[in-house]
Formats: sequence, structure tokens, C-alpha cells
Amino acid sequence: MSLGTGAKARFESIRDLQSRTSRKIDPPRDEDGKRLPVSEFFGVNTFDISLMKEKLPKEVFQKLRQTIDLGKKLDSDVANTVANAAKEWALAKGCTHFCHWFQPQTGSTAEKHDAFLTFDDHGQPVEKFSGAQLIQSEPDASSFPSGGMRTTFEARGYTAWDPSSPMFIMESVGAKTLCIPSVFISYHGDALDEKTGLLRSMEAVSKIACELLSLTGLTGVNRVVPTLGAEQEYFLIDRSFYALRPDLIMTGRTLLGGQPPKGQQLEDHYFGAIPTRALAFMSEVDHELFKLGVPSKTRHNEVAPNQFEIAPIFEEANVSTDHNQLTMEVLRKVAQRHGFAVLLHEKPFAGVNGSGKHNNWSLAVTASGEDLNGMNLLDPGKTPHQNLRFLLVLSSILKGVYKHSGLLRAAIASSGNDHRLGANEAPPAIMSVFLGSMLNQILNEIDKGTVADKSAEQAVIKLGVSQIPEVAKDNTDRNRTSPFAFTGNKFEFRAVGSSASTAFPITVLNAAVAEGMTEVVAMLKETIKAGKKNEEAIMDVVKKVVRETEKVRFEGNGYSEDWVKEAARRGLPNLRKTPEALAMLSEPKATELFSKFGIFSSAEVHSRLHVRLERYVKNLQIEVETLRSMIDTQVLPTCYAYSGDLAMSVRANADAGVPAPQKETLVKLNTLIATLHAKRKELETVHQKAESTAGEEEKAKLYAGDVSTAMTDVRAVCDELESMVGDDYWPLPKYREMLFFA
Repeated sequence: MSLGTGAKARFESIRDLQSRTSRKIDPPRDEDGKRLPVSEFFGVNTFDISLMKEKLPKEVFQKLRQTIDLGKKLDSDVANTVANAAKEWALAKGCTHFCHWFQPQTGSTAEKHDAFLTFDDHGQPVEKFSGAQLIQSEPDASSFPSGGMRTTFEARGYTAWDPSSPMFIMESVGAKTLCIPSVFISYHGDALDEKTGLLRSMEAVSKIACELLSLTGLTGVNRVVPTLGAEQEYFLIDRSFYALRPDLIMTGRTLLGGQPPKGQQLEDHYFGAIPTRALAFMSEVDHELFKLGVPSKTRHNEVAPNQFEIAPIFEEANVSTDHNQLTMEVLRKVAQRHGFAVLLHEKPFAGVNGSGKHNNWSLAVTASGEDLNGMNLLDPGKTPHQNLRFLLVLSSILKGVYKHSGLLRAAIASSGNDHRLGANEAPPAIMSVFLGSMLNQILNEIDKGTVADKSAEQAVIKLGVSQIPEVAKDNTDRNRTSPFAFTGNKFEFRAVGSSASTAFPITVLNAAVAEGMTEVVAMLKETIKAGKKNEEAIMDVVKKVVRETEKVRFEGNGYSEDWVKEAARRGLPNLRKTPEALAMLSEPKATELFSKFGIFSSAEVHSRLHVRLERYVKNLQIEVETLRSMIDTQVLPTCYAYSGDLAMSVRANADAGVPAPQKETLVKLNTLIATLHAKRKELETVHQKAESTAGEEEKAKLYAGDVSTAMTDVRAVCDELESMVGDDYWPLPKYREMLFFA
């Protein structure tokens, strides 16, 4: 078999990669040609608060701020004025179209572009954009997932402007579009998107948190806002390799691929020097994000080869969710310009770490007084022992997470995340809370009533090197094995998958915390009513909650089997696969939680269960079909060709009267080929069984169990064949090439 028959394209890709050069961008410059600092062009493509203040009449701007900050209704006159100002700004920037930019239950974004162009009464072309067009649009809702809340003939759905998230201009080749962040609802007002529930949950937290703070004696608080910073992990591979991998194109992950001798075991990639081509890509990503007002802060190598991370500064959770969607879109677009493919799947490569999206969540105060405005309720200060407000808020969070740990697991469930969770690289599927040794000790002392009389000031790490200053030690350590870890002034929800929208996980977290706070408020009121003073009442409530929620606190190694056994003894759910995790959404307490706070109705909860089950099944259907196609059209033909050439070689040796040691390889190869045929048939059988199953939940369980197991068995044989077949025969780019060529 000649090289051109199977592996020619693969080897050409390797050859071409050697001549790749880094793409250069011309950054913004001033009149003298000097490069502008980021602060000079940050948000240049956003119609943000500062620009609205400049462009809008004072009275209109004040009314708009009341809508954004206090949720007051926006009247038509204000909407018309805002629309006109946004239009004039967008036209001056070169926009020809506008769109309502929304987030259906697909995990990504959607948009329909309309031109500003219209005709006046005299038939002359003009650009117009009214308040009505700003506030509402009507896309066809029938083709978006709704979980049974709509049928195809009921196509009407509405998008409505979300003024709390700034409008922005999305630039593409030859096109500029004004994008209006929006919610997406049905004709009857049901939430068909991810954003509506998030906004409702933020309101629920704000309302009860304000009441909680008032009971502690804190006044002047207008709102309490959940804040979020999402650390986005991803892989980069050369686009020529990507084009030769049908599995990556169709499913986002490699369904086949033998392990290279070197993976991540040397631990030399994490925080290492960023490869030149990757750094050029990152630089352009940051440039595009800065223009869009996305506060990208950190970039670095991650643990696995060719794995990286981008992390932003904290923002309000709603805006942060929008910005994370923009970040993923910008990563994809810029990757193409640099000859890369960006992989956002949770587990694109077996044998090395997968990718997550660590959701750093906190609660911030919005107040009229400067001393309170922006205060982080999860900042314990220098003396956590005496910080009753912090302990009360912390107790509320512990209560909510403990009560709804199964629901939080459901919030991050997906086919991709199933490959990552509990795989000694990511948090387990068991939801627990890590607080760090110091804070955990404080809670234990409160529980026992023996609070130590020692200072809670920061300890100091003495390095013993005179040239290096002493380093302040944080009061909390980091625990990479915990799904929900306190990291000093925030909680890090580490279990969220890299491709997921942050909206639903944060919606569920907000709902759980709102319920925890509601119960704590009731306990506190009752204790105060019984005659206890404020501080004493708070300590009593904290003590009770600490004792109630002890089982959800875990300071050890979440990767260990011992923790799995211990969690079972504690009664914590271990929902390993998506179908069993999503079943939490069907429990009455889930509907009760969401409906109590006006976040989702019973129908909306069922919709989210149905949509996620359906997406899970469809993802695995695509994987099975792709795997079968690769076996039938690539793996087996390659193995047949190599086997045929080996057989000819064995015959030639026999004819020449010399030994044929390659015969042993031929026998083993043909045995594996026969095994692959058998395993492929087994996969076909269990796949047909799953497809013929009527019930949605049962079908999902079969895919999670028998079908996934059969796919793993098929892969094992294919990967062994890859290790045997001559390198110049194998058509699929190998792990050693995709992970180490950049």
C-alpha cells in the first residue's frame, strides 16, 4: 500500500504545519501611531452605561437606570429615545443590520438579522429603528427546543430586550451588526431560553438577601447581585488535523485514538511558556473581547498538552453569562483566522484532562452609600470569627447547597461532562462543599460552642530567602477535587462543563441559595422574637445550620474511593450519569423550589428536563453513527489493506524460502479485525434496542449504559489496531500529532 492511499492527507498536514507562521494583528493606535492602552479602546463596540449617559437626555438616562437597577417598567418614549441613539451610534460605526441576540435551550446563541433600511412615505430609502423594534421581536419559535411547551404549528415566540446587558456590535467579514441581548419567551409567557430563568433567580436572591441583611442591622441596601467570573478552558489543534477527524467535526471529541507515550505525566505544560502561535491567537482573542467590553483578565497553559484557559474579571451574573457566550464565539472565529480549531468539548481526548468552566460566584451589594456599594458578602474580612454577617450568609449557602445537592448535579449534567466528572481530573459527581481548614475549624468550634480565643489574622509563609518578601497566607486553601469550593471571597463551582452555558447552573445555584436564605431568615426572626439580642440570635442560627449541614462539608480528596464510600454513608447522592442526574428535575421538590421563587413554572421545569434528555440522546446518537462510519470507511479498509500487504509479504518470504516473522503480526492483526467486527455488531444490537425504546428516560438510560459501554469496547479494539497498523497506512491524525504539534 502506497502512502497516497490512506495517510497522504495526514502526512501532508504534518508537513504543512512546519511552515505555519503566527498571524499578526494591528492593534489600535493613536494619531502618532503609538499603540493605545486597552483602557482607551475597551468597550468601543458596546453601547454601555457610560455611552448611554453621554448620548441620552438626562431624564431619559435616569429612567433607564431605574429600569436597569430597580426593574421599573420602561415606557415607550424612553424606548424610542434609546433606540434612536443606539441606531445613530451603530450607523456611525458602519452597522447595516440589527438583531435580538438570545440564548435558546441549545446551549448557544441565536439571532435573526434585520436591516435598518426602510422606505419613507415618498418611497425614499431611510434608516429607522423604533423603540418597539428595540423592545421586542418575533422570531419563529417552532424550530427551537421547548420541551413540549410548543408545537410546530404554534410558531409564535417573542424576544424582549434585556436592558441590564449592554448592546454590542458584532464584526464579521464585510458585516457589522448591532446585537441586542434579549430573553426569549412563548406566546403565553413561558421561558424558552436560558436567560429568563437566570434573571428571575437573581431577583429572588436579591429580595431575600436584602431582608436577611436588614435583620443584621444593615440598612441602605438597594439590591444584592450574584456576580460571576467563568474560567473557560479549551483545547487548540491545527485545523488541518481537525478536518481529517470526522469525530471532532461531528461530535467535538475523538471517538478513537491510541494513547501516545507522553501525555501530561511530566506536568510540564501547566503554566508553562505559551507557544508562539497560541499566544498570537490569544492576543487577538483578547483584542476582540476588549472591543466587546468583555473584561478578559488571565490567559495560561492548562494541564493537558495544547489545553489553555481564559478567565475574566467578575461581573453581574447575567452580563457574565452573556460575555461567556461571546467568549466562546470569539474563540471559534479567531481560531479559524489562525489555522486552529478550538475544542470546547469537556473531553475531546481520552487519557488527558478534560475541560471545565469554573464558575466563580459571589454576592455583591448595590447601595446608595459608597461605604456599602460593591461590598462582597462573601468577603470574611480580617477576622472571620467576629464577622457575623459573613457567617450568616455562609450558613444560608450551605443550607441551600445541602438541600439541593442533587439538583445542582442535574444543572451541570451533559453527555460531555459525564466523561469528565469523577475521572481523577475533575470534581466528582458528588456535590460537597470545601471551606478550607481555617473556616472549617471555625464552623466546628461554633458547633461545639468552644470558639478559640486566637487571632484570625492571616498567617505568614516564611520563605527563608532574604531577597523575597514574606507572603501572606490565605485563610482558605484551594481544593481542585471539590465541586463547590470556597476560595477566600467567593465560591468556585468547578463542576460546570466547558461547553455549557453558565445560565442554568447559576440559576439553580441562585434558587438553592434563595431557599437557604429564606429558611435562615425565618429561623432568625423566630429567635429574635423569642427575646434574644441580634448578635446572640445570629450565632444561635449559625450554630444550628452548621450542625444541620455538616454532612455536605468535606475537606479531603474528592477523587478517592474512600470519599465515595463516605458520601454514601452521609446520604449524599452520587449521580454518575446524566439520566439519573436529570431525574432530580422531575422530583416534586425541584418544581416546588423554582415555583416558590417565580423562577420556573411546573411546565418550564418539565421543559428543561425534556430538552436536556433529548439533547443527551441526540448527542449519543450522533456519536454512534459517526463511530460506525469511521469503522466502516476508515478503520476497517485501512486494516484490510495493511493485512493484505502483510499477507503478500509473508507469501513472498515463503516463496523465497526464508522465515516470515511478520506472520505473527498478521495473525494478531486478523484476530483483532475479527474482534472489531464482533464488537461492531454488538454496538449495532444495543443501539437498535435503545432506538426502539419508546420512553425518553429509558432510552437515555440505555444510551448511558449499554450503548456507551459498547462504544468503549469498540474503541479499545480500534486503538489497539492503530498501534499495530503501519504508520504510513493510518488515515486519522494521531494523538501525538494533534496534542504536540502547534
